[in-house]
Amino acid sequence: MTYDDTQAATRTPRPNILKGLVFLGAVAIVAVLLAVFVLGQRSQEGPFVPTAAPDPLSVDVVEVSLSQTFSLEERFTGIVSPRRTSRLGPQTGGRITRLYADVGDQVKAGRLLASLDTRALEAQLAAAEASVTEADAAHKLALATVQRQQTLFEKGHVAQQRVDEAVAQADSAKARIDAAKAQAATVQVQIDLARIIAPYSGVIMARMADEGAIAGSGQPIFELVENGRLEARIGLPARVADTLNVGDEYTLVSDQGDVAAKLRAATGVIEAGQRTVTTVFDVNDPSSVAAGAVIRLNLMRDVEESGLWLPVSALAEGERGLWSVYIAREADDDLRAVRSVVEIVHSEGDRAYVRGGIRNGDLVILDGLQRITPGQPVKAVRVSSTGGAQQAASLELQP
Repeated sequence: MTYDDTQAATRTPRPNILKGLVFLGAVAIVAVLLAVFVLGQRSQEGPFVPTAAPDPLSVDVVEVSLSQTFSLEERFTGIVSPRRTSRLGPQTGGRITRLYADVGDQVKAGRLLASLDTRALEAQLAAAEASVTEADAAHKLALATVQRQQTLFEKGHVAQQRVDEAVAQADSAKARIDAAKAQAATVQVQIDLARIIAPYSGVIMARMADEGAIAGSGQPIFELVENGRLEARIGLPARVADTLNVGDEYTLVSDQGDVAAKLRAATGVIEAGQRTVTTVFDVNDPSSVAAGAVIRLNLMRDVEESGLWLPVSALAEGERGLWSVYIAREADDDLRAVRSVVEIVHSEGDRAYVRGGIRNGDLVILDGLQRITPGQPVKAVRVSSTGGAQQAASLELQP
């Protein structure tokens, strides 16, 4: 065997193109047969092809009527407070000798609440009263001297100057009496101010000191709150405050119920921080509400805005803060769901006042919007506005 024969015997045969095509054809035939077998096993009847339109979706609708205005209830909040609140303390400092009231005590006007040590003041008062007595005696002597000098003058024994001097001494003595009495009165006032008296009837809310403590000048010892007269301060917008009349009675609302109150004053000045006008109401019956309670004034206002009330279940949230509703409108002798964009003007509980693409007489779909797509055939079931299927439907017919 030659060298060329040996190389030919050991060379690997190359695949034939015809054989490759035959192999691919066989694989394709097997795949087709397998697919036919699987489809045949899944359904002996063949694929389902719809031949009829689906039944219209039954929806609750209400025929709407647009309104040009709607009533808006505005609520304004304030606080009930006592008409008067005082922090009581001595005008002059001193040691507290006795307290006659405690926290929670109901006190009447004029009741003694506390007293300070006044022994030094009483000594000063005694000295002042002694000065008054001394000045009074000197005045009596001066008057007697005037009388004697006047008698001598009439007999010609003394000159007029001696009489005038005696009269001047008598006037000076009278002035010393007045000064001594004024000094005694000043000390007496200091003694009186060393006692704390209730300026009006109320309840003791706080006690800041005890017996034996040194109270400084003006330092409060008690906090007294008037409980027989309550007032409510409420901030209102200027346009609302202008509609109220001083002297008229209004019904306020608290957690304890309705509270009758009379408008006493309105400042008429817009506060810079709150941008409101402060109004003050006198509570007619203080027992109807507690001091410190939150109180509300509810007022109705008509807003001129074309639209209608709808239950929130009839609204679908859209893009860019807009909302939409579905309306059942005729199209090709059928009712179909049409989507219309609306804007919420005011919401209140489970209803909202909206404006937008709604006309008088439209049939608005009330709920089940998640099942609806634009253009879908629907079957309208009208909901009565007087009770029945949906309470929310009656709301939109009562703007």
